[in-house]
Amino acid sequence: MGADDDTLVGGIGATQAGRSGAEAWTSGFDDADEAEEWAEEDVASAERADAPEEDDGTAARNRREALYLEVQQSPAFAEVRDRYRKFVFPVAVGFVAWYLLYVVAATTAPGFMSRPVAGQMNVALVAGLAQFATTFLLTWAYSRHARVRRDQAALDLRWTLATRAEQERVR
Repeated sequence: MGADDDTLVGGIGATQAGRSGAEAWTSGFDDADEAEEWAEEDVASAERADAPEEDDGTAARNRREALYLEVQQSPAFAEVRDRYRKFVFPVAVGFVAWYLLYVVAATTAPGFMSRPVAGQMNVALVAGLAQFATTFLLTWAYSRHARVRRDQAALDLRWTLATRAEQERVR
């Protein structure tokens, strides 16, 4: 910008002839208080224009929060959660105990773990291979449990919520 360019500073056309932006901006007002009041109003209006619509955004967020709380407190959700917990926690505890038994036996009972089972295979090798087999077995069992005991209930809950959300959007 040149020194004689007309520019729009703070909503007021001003010539920059050697004045700072603040001096050029306030020169269109009778006093500094009037300029400050106008600036505060301008900033507040710009913030309102930049901010999302509070009615739409806040209302939508409140509806989602209410829906999440309702789902969390619903008997259907509690049933899905209970089925999950009744399977996962005992199985996880059992698998960790089985793993720790293997580690403890390998470190505290090397004579037992080195006992031959068949040919060159000893107890440690069989137990180590059983760890892999157990992992695959538990993965299959979890998948089956989810499919048979939880997936349908979760889908029913999701369908109910999706239907209700669609009905609310139509309103």
